[in-house]
Amino acid sequence: MLSTRVAVGYRRYHAERNGFGYRKHLPVGRHFTYKSNMTLIAELLRGFSQLIYPNMCWACHTVLGPDDGLFCGDCLPQLTIDLFPTCPRCSSSVGPYVVLNKGCTQCTGQTFGFDGAFLAGPYDGLLREVILRMKAWSGEDLTEALATVWADAMAERLKPLTADCVIPIPLHWRRRWWRGFNQSEILSLALAKKLDVPCLLKALQRTRHTASQTAQSGATGRQENVHKAFAATRSLDLAGKTVLLVDDVLTTGATTSEAAKALRVHKPKAIYAVVVAH
Repeated sequence: MLSTRVAVGYRRYHAERNGFGYRKHLPVGRHFTYKSNMTLIAELLRGFSQLIYPNMCWACHTVLGPDDGLFCGDCLPQLTIDLFPTCPRCSSSVGPYVVLNKGCTQCTGQTFGFDGAFLAGPYDGLLREVILRMKAWSGEDLTEALATVWADAMAERLKPLTADCVIPIPLHWRRRWWRGFNQSEILSLALAKKLDVPCLLKALQRTRHTASQTAQSGATGRQENVHKAFAATRSLDLAGKTVLLVDDVLTTGATTSEAAKALRVHKPKAIYAVVVAH
């Protein structure tokens, strides 16, 4: 197999230099320059690398070509495209003709610390599976892969907000130590880079350890669980600025809302929740 791949790389190199198709006879005895030799070596090394460490879809593990990106053509739309209209206030999926002046049926009457919410898709199917894998101690590389395509998909939708900074939802140090990373930080860094704005990793602190939100019963239980669980850095300068507050999942909005309330002491112009899924 190795010899076959090397031969393919050699054939491709000559074909590109001489304008021939890959399967046509190639001239023999051509003198090479230093640059052309380096190109050939690079092509051979690339083929060897693909043989030992093939590029694979991070979601379904389908083998991809070396230039095919991080996810296959079947998985990428499921992770980055939301086929349903959503409530601009809480990001819940809604029907096509729902009046959303004061929110949807899921959030009407509720008070949030943020001004609106944006997401990549519903917490279902493949997106839910990938997010659950992200939360494992071995999920850091997967998170970085998803963050790249998620930031690409979200950037165009968020540019009209003219955000001034991106802030991740922090983990308590105990959970951070157990997991080894904070998925919200990785998402925030990717988004901030795409939008060319600062990512303020130390803007928020988790002041106390809380139980998992998934273990709480209903919206009230979730709100009580994270009540006053965040504090903003005193030296933070957010006055008159638009903030993007990033997390992986928005369920009832309790965690993100509480974090946004902590930032409100610095009088930002607006705070928008930006998540992977709802």
